[in-house]
Amino acid sequence: MKNPLVNSTSFVMLVLGRRKRLQHRGIVISHVPPAKRHPYDQWSPDARALDLVGDKWTLLIVRDLLSGPRRFVELQRVLPGISTEQLRSRLNRMVADGMLTRKRYREVPPRVDYELTERSRELAPVLGQLARWGYEWAWSRPRTSERVDLGAIFRLIPGLVDSAGTMSGTVEFSVTDEHGGSGAAYRVTVGRNGAEITEGGEGPSEAQVRGTTAAWVQAFSPMGDRDGLAVSGDSQLAGALLDQIALGHHAHAEVADMESATA
Repeated sequence: MKNPLVNSTSFVMLVLGRRKRLQHRGIVISHVPPAKRHPYDQWSPDARALDLVGDKWTLLIVRDLLSGPRRFVELQRVLPGISTEQLRSRLNRMVADGMLTRKRYREVPPRVDYELTERSRELAPVLGQLARWGYEWAWSRPRTSERVDLGAIFRLIPGLVDSAGTMSGTVEFSVTDEHGGSGAAYRVTVGRNGAEITEGGEGPSEAQVRGTTAAWVQAFSPMGDRDGLAVSGDSQLAGALLDQIALGHHAHAEVADMESATA
């Protein structure tokens, strides 16, 4: 039977995962990643997507590279529980699938940086929605078995912040006792195109939010208690950004409403 698409007056070409509509006959698809070793074997876009990102650790690797390139040992540090062989295997697979680039430097000791491609960077809003679902249906204070790394939450910001919002400016979030007491800083710049995050570094910012790990855990917990955080500069910008990255900012009001309703 003749393929009805062959005589079409236009065709769809996928280039690096993007759809391009051209006036031509036939269908061309380029740069589609090879089939996985254990695929879902379903011709549907969600199954194809899960073939690429459905393995354990893959989405967390994407999350931890949203703030910029990282070395292998840095990824090991921010991904507790993954073995050296698991991480090496997953990174190799993601490079082969066009999800990451690998850059080698001629240094002693050898240095290799891993960085997101456009294909994987566009997963940021997917991670954001997954995080919101987690806030809604799976969130609680840290379990005793869980390591608390606040950077894991901050690195979700590019996917959590509404790109259509009206915020504009740079906010520096600091965890004063992270990394063995040396502290850690996360700089977030928001604008009409969404949010970008970088770790460390110095520069001007419209607002600064500082707190210990315990204070940030309180702020990110379901009750959203920010009393332990110190805010300086543009408090309205800082508060608006915190409202988008921590679900719990209405928790006190909701609890108050429930108490008044049952009084």
